[in-house]
Amino acid sequence: MTEYMISVWHVEGEADPTDEEMQQIFKDVDAFNTKVKDIMVFGCGLHTPDTATVVDGRGADVVVTDGPFAEAKEHVGGFWILKAPDLDAALKLGAEASAACHGPVEVRPLQDNV
Repeated sequence: MTEYMISVWHVEGEADPTDEEMQQIFKDVDAFNTKVKDIMVFGCGLHTPDTATVVDGRGADVVVTDGPFAEAKEHVGGFWILKAPDLDAALKLGAEASAACHGPVEVRPLQDNV
């Protein structure tokens, strides 16, 4: 089985969910997590982009800067690594993940480990 990352995307500037909506999202994501527990390799939510630190070790000196690497209004809010037999199955899981977290997701296969 191939492993796929299903990443949850947030868009800066969109209205935050109400407390009631957030509670429903938590319930829906918990139900999705329960459903995929046997095929889940790993999954978690991420803190907001303002907590990110960029590390660039390409030069003689390591450069460390605050903030996300990409300056964009979209950012990854969390992800799952799930096993699926093929892309079609992964896309079906992506549709369920999107419904559970009430937002768009990206489905991407992981490279084979060597």
